Amino acid sequence: MDRQPLTIADKTFTSRLFTGTGKFGSAQLMEDALLASGSELVTVALKRVETQNSQDDMLIHVTHPRLNLLPNTSGVRTAKEAVFAAQMAREALETNWLKLEIHPDPKYLLPDPIETLKAAEELVRLGFVVLPYCHADPVLCKRLEAVGVAAVMPLGAPIGTNKGLRTIDFLEIIIDQSQVPVVVDAGLGAPSHAAAAMELGADAVLVNTAIAVSDEPVRMAMAFKLAVEAGRMAFEARLARPSLTAHASSPLTAFLDE
Repeated sequence: MDRQPLTIADKTFTSRLFTGTGKFGSAQLMEDALLASGSELVTVALKRVETQNSQDDMLIHVTHPRLNLLPNTSGVRTAKEAVFAAQMAREALETNWLKLEIHPDPKYLLPDPIETLKAAEELVRLGFVVLPYCHADPVLCKRLEAVGVAAVMPLGAPIGTNKGLRTIDFLEIIIDQSQVPVVVDAGLGAPSHAAAAMELGADAVLVNTAIAVSDEPVRMAMAFKLAVEAGRMAFEARLARPSLTAHASSPLTAFLDE
């Protein structure tokens, strides 16, 4: 069965599983897991790489023909800091793609919606392909779409919590009304969470912690890959609707009349 590819801005992806690069036990293990995941878009925190060093251990292990880098602004607290970090990333990594992350609260790492919207508007004006990490807020997502972002990345649950789709009611609204791809980001702790997001109609998911901190990151990456493919296939095949009453899967009348 041919799978429908995903297009964001000027790139087309056959994999709908995007991955992160944090928390792995080693750079080699990270590379092995990324390749096993089938992911074609990998987010990298700019503050974690030595951009002036071509032998940087992180960059060596994510420089692969199949992998597209998505620098992120994790660690910035304001729109001004985000724009500065984005310009550094564009110069250092030679990409105008950016995952916009602004979370001033170190305890819960929740994105700042006001600063995110301000930064997104400015970065789009500067020619960036902006993928903002944001709350699962349908109104905010439409405002981000209106300023020209390439996709929205609402959270399923707070970063690294592995709680799954705690925001599912709002994700449904975002997916229903979005005119740009919706990538569910943060909080997905199990392949079943990823499959559920895809069955819901998400265009893609981004997973990091659940893969990196598992006992076997490479196998977990493969499990997420299969879950995303299954979830997407189920969405495209259209799920059966739930019902309050029972419906026999086989005719009962003849049997009961015997």
